[in-house]
Amino acid sequence: MALTNDQIGRYSRHLILPEVGMEGQEKICNARVLCIGTGGLGSPLLMYLAAVGIGRLGIVDFDKVEKSNLQRQVIHGEDWVGRSKVESAKTRINVTNSDVDVVTYEARLTSENAMDIMKEYDVIVDGTDNFATRFLVNDACVLLGKPNVYGSIFRFEGQASIFDARKGPCYRCLYPSPPPPGEVPSCAEGGVLGLLPGIVGLIQATETVKIILGKGDTLLGRLLNFNAMNMTFREFKLRKDPECVICSSSPTITKLIDYEDFCGLGQKEESVTDSDNNLEITPEEVKGMLDENKQFYLIDVREPDEFTICKIEGAILIPRGDLKNRIDSFNEEDEIITYCHKGMRSLMAVDFLKQAGFNNVKSMSGGIDAWSRNIDSSVPMY
Repeated sequence: MALTNDQIGRYSRHLILPEVGMEGQEKICNARVLCIGTGGLGSPLLMYLAAVGIGRLGIVDFDKVEKSNLQRQVIHGEDWVGRSKVESAKTRINVTNSDVDVVTYEARLTSENAMDIMKEYDVIVDGTDNFATRFLVNDACVLLGKPNVYGSIFRFEGQASIFDARKGPCYRCLYPSPPPPGEVPSCAEGGVLGLLPGIVGLIQATETVKIILGKGDTLLGRLLNFNAMNMTFREFKLRKDPECVICSSSPTITKLIDYEDFCGLGQKEESVTDSDNNLEITPEEVKGMLDENKQFYLIDVREPDEFTICKIEGAILIPRGDLKNRIDSFNEEDEIITYCHKGMRSLMAVDFLKQAGFNNVKSMSGGIDAWSRNIDSSVPMY
């Protein structure tokens, strides 16, 4: 589709670039890009892909905007807190460039819907924050023959690359298997500098446009690592794994699988939430025990920096990773209740304690977040 006079005026700074020109801008305006996630990475890359004129932008996300998102997810505003992320992103994009066709998928990407959603797009951009979805995106891209523009962030560091099994390595060539559940903390647990996703997201956006134009040297076969504290970039060469389970000449994976199970999340969920084991206790029940001066240990398994933000009076701070070194402080018959930010780390702590021989242990459901909502609103939420 040829550019209109209005588009020629809008994209004039592109048109005078020999590497873009009229032909390149027409490619951009006719391109179809799917962004999975509208969080820290998805926010800047969506805004800039819309600004440069991507013809169709697909957005996949099932989440709602939270106040804690606003520190880095710049596509969302205060007036959208509590509302749909994909609709928030669509509204912002329409303000930036009304020519862009925004298609929203307010759903969790799964093995059941991934192929149908992704097949309609030229480039897939992975802005997710969990291993199960990253492996799902990778495998679907390999099976569909799509380029996968990858990015990840944590604390002060970020990574970016392009995976395209038709020309080079895929994500599984770099990470054949996921880490054990809970071993790598999420941004919600470990934190992230609010500026970092802007840098990595814009690298992803730049690589996406280069793929569309067919110009420049992309990050295919290269992993770019950025450290904001040192302001350094390091590059690592990536090679295709001849024994990769999905992109080799003899793949053992030929269709999408259960990625929650593959990443060990299904087993972990089953091991720590079996209702027969009665592993959870509500904040209301914990409050009642405290009011009755009942003798038990209340252990906060978050990190020290989180403990300084807020805590429950009388709680003992023992980060989950330190439990194995502090376990001798308790007797097996002691009653122990653990809590964390939102409940998952404390369930894992209970699982560990039970395996160590402690039977009278429970996790406070919903963590200190639920405590703030339901018990004591003076405890700040983060």
